[in-house]
Amino acid sequence: MSSRGGRQSMSELRYRRLLEHNQRLREDLARPRIRVSEASASLIRHCKTTKDHLVPSVWGPVQKAEDPYAPQGSRGPTCCSIQ
Repeated sequence: MSSRGGRQSMSELRYRRLLEHNQRLREDLARPRIRVSEASASLIRHCKTTKDHLVPSVWGPVQKAEDPYAPQGSRGPTCCSIQ
Protein backbone atom coordinates (compact mmCIF):
# COMPACT_ATOMS: atom_id res chain seq x y z
CA MET A 1 0.00 0.00 0.00
CA SER A 2 2.85 2.39 0.80
CA SER A 3 4.43 1.80 -2.61
CA ARG A 4 1.19 2.83 -4.29
CA GLY A 5 1.09 6.00 -2.18
CA GLY A 6 4.64 6.76 -3.26
CA ARG A 7 3.71 6.36 -6.91
CA GLN A 8 0.72 8.57 -6.46
CA SER A 9 2.79 11.30 -4.84
CA MET A 10 5.38 11.05 -7.64
CA SER A 11 2.66 11.40 -10.26
CA GLU A 12 1.20 14.36 -8.36
CA LEU A 13 4.64 15.94 -8.25
CA ARG A 14 5.06 15.45 -12.01
CA TYR A 15 1.61 16.87 -12.58
CA ARG A 16 2.41 19.98 -10.49
CA ARG A 17 5.67 20.46 -12.39
CA LEU A 18 3.83 20.21 -15.69
CA LEU A 19 1.28 22.77 -14.51
CA GLU A 20 4.06 25.15 -13.43
CA HIS A 21 5.87 24.68 -16.73
CA ASN A 22 2.62 25.27 -18.61
CA GLN A 23 2.05 28.46 -16.63
CA ARG A 24 5.56 29.75 -17.47
CA LEU A 25 4.96 29.01 -21.15
CA ARG A 26 1.66 30.92 -21.03
CA GLU A 27 3.43 33.90 -19.42
CA ASP A 28 6.10 33.81 -22.13
CA LEU A 29 3.42 33.70 -24.79
CA ALA A 30 1.63 36.70 -23.27
CA ARG A 31 4.83 38.80 -23.12
CA PRO A 32 4.66 41.77 -25.51
CA ARG A 33 6.97 41.44 -28.48
CA ILE A 34 8.22 43.66 -31.27
CA ARG A 35 9.73 42.75 -34.61
CA VAL A 36 13.49 42.51 -34.95
CA SER A 37 13.47 45.22 -37.62
CA GLU A 38 11.69 47.62 -35.24
CA ALA A 39 14.07 46.82 -32.39
CA SER A 40 17.15 47.27 -34.56
CA ALA A 41 15.82 50.54 -36.01
CA SER A 42 15.20 51.79 -32.48
CA LEU A 43 18.72 50.79 -31.43
CA ILE A 44 20.27 52.52 -34.46
CA ARG A 45 18.22 55.67 -33.79
CA HIS A 46 19.35 55.67 -30.14
CA CYS A 47 23.02 55.23 -31.09
CA LYS A 48 22.85 58.06 -33.63
CA THR A 49 21.14 60.52 -31.30
CA THR A 50 22.77 59.72 -27.95
CA LYS A 51 26.23 61.19 -27.52
CA ASP A 52 28.70 58.64 -26.17
CA HIS A 53 31.60 60.31 -24.37
CA LEU A 54 33.66 57.13 -24.53
CA VAL A 55 33.83 57.24 -28.35
CA PRO A 56 35.47 60.59 -29.14
CA SER A 57 36.48 59.42 -32.61
CA VAL A 58 32.82 59.55 -33.61
CA TRP A 59 31.54 62.46 -31.52
CA GLY A 60 34.68 64.59 -31.33
CA PRO A 61 36.56 65.74 -28.25
CA VAL A 62 34.48 66.27 -25.16
CA GLN A 63 34.73 69.37 -22.99
CA LYS A 64 35.66 68.60 -19.38
CA ALA A 65 32.45 70.26 -18.18
CA GLU A 66 30.36 67.90 -20.35
CA ASP A 67 32.34 64.74 -19.63
CA PRO A 68 30.73 62.76 -16.80
CA TYR A 69 33.81 60.50 -16.62
CA ALA A 70 36.36 63.30 -16.18
CA PRO A 71 37.51 63.99 -12.62
CA GLN A 72 35.91 67.17 -11.30
CA GLY A 73 38.15 69.55 -9.33
CA SER A 74 35.59 70.49 -6.69
CA ARG A 75 34.23 66.99 -6.15
CA GLY A 76 37.01 65.87 -3.83
CA PRO A 77 39.89 63.45 -4.40
CA THR A 78 40.51 62.29 -7.95
CA CYS A 79 41.44 58.78 -6.93
CA CYS A 80 39.69 56.07 -5.01
CA SER A 81 39.50 56.27 -1.26
CA ILE A 82 39.29 53.21 0.94
CA GLN A 83 37.41 53.45 4.18
